[in-house]
Amino acid sequence: MNRRESIERLSLLLGGALSTQVTAGLMGQVLNTGASVEVDDARRRLIAELADIIIPTTNTPGAKAAGVEEFIIRVMRDCHVLDEQKAFHDGLARLDADCRAAHGKGFADLETEAKNDAVRQVIESNRPFFARMRELTVAGYFTSEIGATQALEFLAVPGQFRGDIPLKPGQKAWAMR
Repeated sequence: MNRRESIERLSLLLGGALSTQVTAGLMGQVLNTGASVEVDDARRRLIAELADIIIPTTNTPGAKAAGVEEFIIRVMRDCHVLDEQKAFHDGLARLDADCRAAHGKGFADLETEAKNDAVRQVIESNRPFFARMRELTVAGYFTSEIGATQALEFLAVPGQFRGDIPLKPGQKAWAMR
C-alpha cells in the first residue's frame, strides 16, 4: 500500500473527519483552479508560528520543524475557493492585528506565553478559523516525514507472530481479517 492509498483509507476510517479540501490536499489534488490569495514571507512566518503553538516542539520536533506552513499554504491555495482563502487569511490578519494592539508587536514576535494567550482568545472569538487552522496543522504534521517517523510509532504487523498455537478440544480456529 502506498502513501496515497493509506491516506484514503485513513480518512474513510475516520468517517470523513477530515474536510474534503484537506483530504484532496493530502492526495495532491487541485480543486481550485481560480484566483488565490498571495502569501508573503510575513504571512508564511505567522502561519509557521501559529502552527508551532498548536503542535510545539517537545521530545519530538514541532509543526514548524516539519514545515507544516508549506502544507497549509498549498492546501489553502489548491483546495479552497477564493472566499474560503480570504476568510482564512482574514483570521490570520485579525490575530496579528489583535496582538499588535495588545502587545505592540505581531504574533510571530511574541513570547510563547503571549502566543498561547492569543490563541486562547482566537479559540473563543473565531472558532471556525481556529478549527480550520488546527485541522490543517494536524493533517500536515502527521503526514510530514517528521510527524510520521518521529511523532508516530510504526508497527508493520500488529502483535507478534506465533505460527503454532495449540487449540483446546472443541475450540474454534482463529479468524483472520
